[in-house]
Amino acid sequence: MSHPNQHVTANPNSPLPIVVAVSGGSGAVYTRRLLQVLANSGHKVHLLLSNAGSQVIQQELGLRLNLNAPDLHAWLGLDSQAASQIHFHQLHDFFTPVASGSYRTAGMVICPCSGGTLSAVAHGTSSNLIHRAAEVHLKERRKLILVPRETPISHVALKNMLAVHEAGAVVMPASPGWYHGVQSLDDLVDFMVARILDQLNIDNDIIRRWGST
Repeated sequence: MSHPNQHVTANPNSPLPIVVAVSGGSGAVYTRRLLQVLANSGHKVHLLLSNAGSQVIQQELGLRLNLNAPDLHAWLGLDSQAASQIHFHQLHDFFTPVASGSYRTAGMVICPCSGGTLSAVAHGTSSNLIHRAAEVHLKERRKLILVPRETPISHVALKNMLAVHEAGAVVMPASPGWYHGVQSLDDLVDFMVARILDQLNIDNDIIRRWGST
């Protein structure tokens, strides 16, 4: 994978922390790159990781994470200063700040977003901190971005996507474009991460944009 990006600047008008949740869908490379970019650009991140999410990371990245205290250096390659920007929370600890609407954030990303997590968000069935934090972002009318990857998409999943969209969330399937001078798999990963950052109103130049020279 490419070196953690150093060309993203924090938006002075949006200094609030960002919630990043990892559920069991495929696409661990997207999460790793997103966390690298956010942490290295000085954004405070609240990290939520499901058991299924950790299993996907092990399967796709060959890394076994401790769900009680994941090794951010091994996972993300961050130095100590960047790693200090990421605050990890246990999946069933509902006393963390992000479980409450009174704790302000700049938004939440579920990347990747499994079908089960999508369903829980669509129907408001909060059984873990990922679901609860998503519910908080919906009720507070804050940015909530879901990044599903599974294909083809079932009728049930389509209805769930429509439900979360109507509730105010952004559904952003992991469908990278090919028009930005793709030379490697890293470029496809960066495309998705750049689009997520755009939704969070975070300036970045990790891809060449359409119409740019």
